[in-house]
Amino acid sequence: MLAAAEFAQSDAASQSLHVAVNVLGKWKATREQMATILGISPASIARAKKKELVSLSRDQLERVSYVLNIHAALRTVFDNPENVYGFVHKKNHNPFFNGATPFELMLKGSVANLYEVFKRVDALRGAQW
Repeated sequence: MLAAAEFAQSDAASQSLHVAVNVLGKWKATREQMATILGISPASIARAKKKELVSLSRDQLERVSYVLNIHAALRTVFDNPENVYGFVHKKNHNPFFNGATPFELMLKGSVANLYEVFKRVDALRGAQW
């Protein structure tokens, strides 16, 4: 098993980042928006798109994980790509969102917001929301 520091510099971490960047692209995020959400530089986003090795901090790995898990939850809840990729841009009037879209809250750049968005999207799987 890899220690967190070793994983952060591994091919697996870079591959996870590449997939997260692809998901964010399907969510129509710009390179700058991707950088804000993932807490990395736009240059690192460009390297991830080319599948180059990118070292990530624990914080950045956590952000990548939330993006991938939000996407996985949406794929479980919705069958069609329009909803899978469009949900994050739908205004939501439930508590925490208060009329904002999940994407707008993710763009605030905090790990806490990513966690809260994930928690609420994940709850859709069990119809608890």
